[in-house]
Amino acid sequence: MLHALDAITAIRQGDETAAKPHSWLMKLVSAEERIVNLERITSIGQLAAANPVLDYVERTLKILDSLPVSYWIKELLEEVLMWAETAKGGTMRDRLRWQQSGVNLFLHNIGSAQLYERHIRDTGGVMTPHEEMVHTLILTHGLVGQHIRGEVPFEENLPLLQLVEQGQLTADELIRLLIPLNHCIVGAVSEELWHSVQEEVTALIRRLATGTQPNMWTYEDRLRRLRTASIARGEDFDRQLSQIRQQTDLTQALHGFQNMTLWYVEAALQDYSLEEFMKVLLLALHPKKLYRERQQEEVNPGSVSHLSFEPLMNDMYYDYQGVKKLNVYKKRMIEQYLRQMDWNTCLHGPATVNPHLSHRIERKPELPDTVFFTFEFSRAAEKLIEFCIEAEKSPLYEKAVLLLFDLFGLRRDAYDRFHNEESYLNDMNSTGDYKKVILDYITGEVVLDIGPGGGVLLDLMEEQLPHVRPFGIDISSNVIEALEKRKRLEYKTWEVLKGDALRLREYVEPGSVDTVIFSSIIHELYSYIEMDGFRFNRATVEAALFSAYEVLRPGGRIIIRDGIMTEPVDTMRRIRFREADGLEWLLRYASDFKGRAIVYEQLAQDEVRLPVNDAMEFLYTYTWGAEAYVHEVQEQFGYFTPSQYEECIRKTLGEEAIIRVQQHYLQEGYAEALADRIVFMDEEGQPVKLPDSTCLYVIEKPAHS
Repeated sequence: MLHALDAITAIRQGDETAAKPHSWLMKLVSAEERIVNLERITSIGQLAAANPVLDYVERTLKILDSLPVSYWIKELLEEVLMWAETAKGGTMRDRLRWQQSGVNLFLHNIGSAQLYERHIRDTGGVMTPHEEMVHTLILTHGLVGQHIRGEVPFEENLPLLQLVEQGQLTADELIRLLIPLNHCIVGAVSEELWHSVQEEVTALIRRLATGTQPNMWTYEDRLRRLRTASIARGEDFDRQLSQIRQQTDLTQALHGFQNMTLWYVEAALQDYSLEEFMKVLLLALHPKKLYRERQQEEVNPGSVSHLSFEPLMNDMYYDYQGVKKLNVYKKRMIEQYLRQMDWNTCLHGPATVNPHLSHRIERKPELPDTVFFTFEFSRAAEKLIEFCIEAEKSPLYEKAVLLLFDLFGLRRDAYDRFHNEESYLNDMNSTGDYKKVILDYITGEVVLDIGPGGGVLLDLMEEQLPHVRPFGIDISSNVIEALEKRKRLEYKTWEVLKGDALRLREYVEPGSVDTVIFSSIIHELYSYIEMDGFRFNRATVEAALFSAYEVLRPGGRIIIRDGIMTEPVDTMRRIRFREADGLEWLLRYASDFKGRAIVYEQLAQDEVRLPVNDAMEFLYTYTWGAEAYVHEVQEQFGYFTPSQYEECIRKTLGEEAIIRVQQHYLQEGYAEALADRIVFMDEEGQPVKLPDSTCLYVIEKPAHS
């Protein structure tokens, strides 16, 4: 076993004195600040009790220990790996002292090389050729991989070539050194990752060792590398970049970009769209002012060679139930900020004025060639976002989120899911069997799905109705982005576009659509959109129906699958809870639900009497469980009775509209889901079936209209 691994093992076994003879190990084990690429961890909460840098160094050494390389290579690389991450170590006092003496703690490969050099000089004076070689390998460690990711220009690796040019190594020896070194560095992140890049890393090292420089990047080459992970998740890079080119001159805007080194760019920006990514990049590359701590001072951007997104990376994640989560609250606000900013503003300013959010560009006095980019929220916005995170499972959540929307001017129905949006869309995709009934009533070729969610209905149409050209429309940019990525990855042919269901004629030519589908979406429009100053407004349903009717061809259809209320509305029902906390859930629901007053009479500790529609409205949310409660309590699933629905259709679309189908039924699965949780009874206490929960309406536009 390597001597370095022996020392780490002793530390792991509780021998606190084992680190003292090893300056590199003292630095790593004494770290008080967890400096780590958040892209590589799953839980931020665990950082307080862990040392991820020491863990990573140990993994690199274990890989080295297992490799079949010659003794001199193993000995040399052991020393490199021992020191390669030391700039991430040290106590707070150590780090302050290092920084004040000129050690670059923000660019960790440079800082680690500086710490190694100081250690050699403190212990032996002038560096030997061997130590100079170690110093160069520390200084450049990881840069081959970062070049492949698009973060580092090839020229940053040229100090390695000097080892050959100065006669310290032959080209073959440099290759034999760099391949196992990069295996250790990349493999310690993921052996799977190493296998995926091994061929490209090897080819690049051979070019480097022989002095054959690769072709210089175009800005498109580099952007494609920087977006590799996003492209793998379905981003249509070529189409989106082409759209951006039509709006701004990227050749001019990205001048100098090819020679700049980027740090933490993927970890900070991988969850943003290409357009958002590009706007951030231009804001960073074209600052009106750069800030040196507290004094403003205009600085020539051409003097910048390093652009770091580390502050943004550190600000974009939080711990949710033991898992590292993207701070989607901040992300949505940043998306809105960037959406309001055109390309000219990104290049020339001034930035959109928002008292609660701005982008910040910083320079450190000790690092004149480095710029740090992040977004800065006001104290009020920071506190409100913290409140949203804390309130994620409480009835305060809706109030907190609505305050956040008001602060940034966001529409409520565009952002109705936050910390569980991905799982919510997956849940929506699991409802395909319930939605198949809709396929029987589709007419014509052009079919519009309003609020497609995870795309399950679009998939069903593509698979089972090959003559149909389906497309979806949604107000949420995030839903559209997720659907576009899935479409690309799964080779779907349906289309999606961002738009407002209440103003369809602005996105779709009137009279051009054969079928418009509202599948479990009208109740969301009714619940979330304010009309005439308040939500839960019948006028919202009327606006949605009229909007759809406008874009229909004569003979076209509107298909509605949604919640329904029971008639007569004065029917009373009793609920006996089988779960100990069932009544508590009803009390909480009655307090939190804003659609209408939920009226009930408590008959016993576990039993209540209430109107049938209040009973069903509560049970819709009760069925979903605790995780979904804070979202489901905001929605009113049953908003019309059958007669009220017909009245609304006639009032909005006129007597000429033909109601081809008017059905209502109990959604399959409700009774089974509630069987062990409640007993549903009539007023005499006799068990009865649950009433119908779901309606299906097919409305046809006359062929002569």
